[in-house]
Amino acid sequence: MSQTVLDASALLALLRNEPGADLVAEVSANARMSSVNYAEVVSHFIHVGMPAGQVDAILRPLPMTIVDADQALATFAGRLRAATAPAGLSLVGRVCLALAHRDALAALTADRQWRSVAVGVEVSIIR
Repeated sequence: MSQTVLDASALLALLRNEPGADLVAEVSANARMSSVNYAEVVSHFIHVGMPAGQVDAILRPLPMTIVDADQALATFAGRLRAATAPAGLSLVGRVCLALAHRDALAALTADRQWRSVAVGVEVSIIR
């Protein structure tokens, strides 16, 4: 896989050494992630009680590029709600798909329900 857009679930799988982590590790050097998905990963670790400094220490060395969510990306993500609601995608998932769509890249996720989403984005499931 060349450049890929990572969903928060994919990065969490890598960081927690879950099934599919090897696939995420293979693409991470050429991957992009929206700042919203990055915030979801930070939020997860803070929620489970990891100190902020430790969260920063595990995320800082990761090679992927963090892409700011601008107004156009946010608008497109919001418009994806109707198409993704039957699959139960969250706003974070829609932002990932919006970035992948905008940049004509595949999206990588651990969420199997993304298989049923048809928004013009190639979706790869890591497990």
